[in-house]
Amino acid sequence: MITFIDTGACERKTLDGGQGEMAEVVSKGICGAEQMSASLRWLGEGERFEAPPLAGSHQLIYMMAGSGVVTLEGKDYDVGPGAGLYLAPGESAALRGAGGETLKAFHLIGKPL
Repeated sequence: MITFIDTGACERKTLDGGQGEMAEVVSKGICGAEQMSASLRWLGEGERFEAPPLAGSHQLIYMMAGSGVVTLEGKDYDVGPGAGLYLAPGESAALRGAGGETLKAFHLIGKPL
């Protein structure tokens, strides 16, 4: 079954603790997805999102707009539109907004079949 998801209509939530904003765009509740979930994230200057080390899941974070910094294994890398980050099960990364433009990222979490 094909489901059209209007991401602009998905509820955008402000997260506590300087974690920016988030909108869930793929989930069991939205479209019946059981093996994956996805969200859009917006990070302003200095806001931070930490992708947790999920033991049984793969993660993809794709930068759609703006600029920021990703921290991998203690080292910082500048990122912008088109940059992507793959995290194998158990791996983590931190992403923060930088450069004055709001960073918009797509975060996909998938479980092995």
